[in-house]
Amino acid sequence: MSPSPYSAQSQPEYGAVIGIDLGTTYSRVGVYKGGQVEIIANEQGSRLTPSCVSFNGDEQLFGDAAKNAFDQNPKNTVFDVKRLIGRKMDDSCVKRDLKHLPFTVKDKNNSPVISVEYKDESRDFTPEEISAMILSRMKETAEAYLGHGVTHAVVSVPACISMADLTSLGFNDAQRRATKTAGEIAELNVLRVINDPTAAALAYGIGKEGEEAKIIVYDLGGGTLDVSLLSIEDGFFEVLATAGITHLGGKDFDNRVVDHLVKAYENKTGTNVTKDESAMAKLKKAAENAKRTLSTQHSTKIEIESFENGNDFSDTFTRAKFEELNMTLFEKTMKFVERVLQDAGVQKSEVGEIVLVGGSTRIPKIQQLLKEIFGKEPSKDINPDECVAHGAAI
Repeated sequence: MSPSPYSAQSQPEYGAVIGIDLGTTYSRVGVYKGGQVEIIANEQGSRLTPSCVSFNGDEQLFGDAAKNAFDQNPKNTVFDVKRLIGRKMDDSCVKRDLKHLPFTVKDKNNSPVISVEYKDESRDFTPEEISAMILSRMKETAEAYLGHGVTHAVVSVPACISMADLTSLGFNDAQRRATKTAGEIAELNVLRVINDPTAAALAYGIGKEGEEAKIIVYDLGGGTLDVSLLSIEDGFFEVLATAGITHLGGKDFDNRVVDHLVKAYENKTGTNVTKDESAMAKLKKAAENAKRTLSTQHSTKIEIESFENGNDFSDTFTRAKFEELNMTLFEKTMKFVERVLQDAGVQKSEVGEIVLVGGSTRIPKIQQLLKEIFGKEPSKDINPDECVAHGAAI
């Protein structure tokens, strides 16, 4: 059982210790200051920074600037590196991911290495080095806000899951070590690598006042799913069961939309654009934007000028179609919910709260399926994009 983070404990004086949610698609940074957490906005004024690095001639672009450069520079724009960190090239998950990555990934002693054109030469970077660039950006964002240097951090990762009958689950020891290595490269002393669900529970303050509670933390981000069942009493946290997969999230929903749009365009024009890197980059961005829009609307118009060979792309895409394309994935996530209840021997009626974490939990069908399981609405008190960084800062 984990000790209460709220109790006074003697510790070395590190100065301001920042909390970083190093996400597959987006990263966030927060600091606990004056008795409350501040999630810190980047130089663009956004509290979400895309976990993306682009190499453009002699310069490196980060965050939104890197994401915006993707259309024109897909082979030198690196994203989803969290899916590669700490893994081997012969990992079945890595092999599957490579099909959706436009940049070059080489095999170096059975470890993935990312190859880009930078400063007029081919340069190789490990996933740890790319992650370090993102962590450095988070560090700089915090330093600009605080007005002084930062040397220590707590970084969150998916919960470590080890079940003999399931593969590619959670963050294993190698991935956690690789994350700490990335911190060292970024000149950060990572004091603790904290599990996402524990950080989320801290953010909600559940158990802070001494009450006993059982909660489900359902964490569905851009690339990973974590479902955890926690028991909390007098501020002490015990993880009763956890399940999930590091290769299921918003990016996978986007990929199904992209495949659908590719077929729709081919049916209209007879042209298959899968080999056109620029067109595919535009489709990926359009698919993500459509997904976000459909969380609040029932239909959206997808329009891309000069999509392919001077031709425009236009299509009406509905929430119903989005749900149809991804229903098997949505239902797959619910099987992990059922699994943690079964593994812990806990009845649905015993769960007092369902905590939502990750941007993908904004999808209405996800919320509906959770409500059908537990017979109650999930909690929405804290921005699901920010609660892990919030808890890491605490």
